[in-house]
This record gives sequence, structure tokens and C-alpha cells, in this order.
Amino acid sequence: MTDVHALRRAVFIEEQGYSEAEEFDGRDAEALQILMREGDQPIATARVFLEGETAKIGRICVAKSHRGLGLGAEILRDAMARAKARGCAKAMLSAQVQAIPFYEKLGYTAYGETYPDGHVPHRDMVAPL
Repeated sequence: MTDVHALRRAVFIEEQGYSEAEEFDGRDAEALQILMREGDQPIATARVFLEGETAKIGRICVAKSHRGLGLGAEILRDAMARAKARGCAKAMLSAQVQAIPFYEKLGYTAYGETYPDGHVPHRDMVAPL
């Protein structure tokens, strides 16, 4: 298991209760994986799918021990900058409803209806790059 997978397992499966099948969808090899470390410890991650002029960003998480330090915003800004450098004009993501205010502060706008992703309500969001 990679450090990306270990961190996502800790956050999404162990903390949030997603199943292994929901979290590990077999698409990781298609995506740009971003990982922040503190020494040898993985502390934040995100993955990005580049689809034409759109970057689909997801699996954003921060280790419990490092929350509240701005790392979620930092890794999301990094993902957006990498997508823009590769020619993307907009970024899209599926936000847990409780996290919408966090994404709005980073330039995202929610659209569409609320829908379940696993057992957690989500909404789609978009931001220009």
C-alpha cells in the first residue's frame, strides 16, 4: 500500500466509514497524485483527473494530527495550480456538504442538487483556474 492509500484509508475508511470498495475505485493510476509529507509521514493528499480543459479534483484529505493548519487549502491550491499549468481552465470537485464553506473560500461555487456519495451528502462545485 502506498502512502497515499494509507492516508486515504485512515481518513475515509477508518474515520468516515466509507467501504474499501467505495474509496479504492481502481482509478488511481489514471490520476495525478499529490502527497504532502512531514519528514516521512504523509500528512495530506489529493488526486486530479485532467479531462481536456477541466480538472476533476478529489480524495482531498489531511491527517487528523495535522488538521487546522491550512494544509487542506494548501494541497487544493497546489492541485489547482498543477491543473492550470497543464492547460485546464476550470476545476470541479464533489464536496461533502459540511465542507462547502471551506471550498467557497477557495473560489468554488456549488451547483446542482445534493446527492449521496456513500453515506455522506455531497454537492458538485466548480472554480475557474
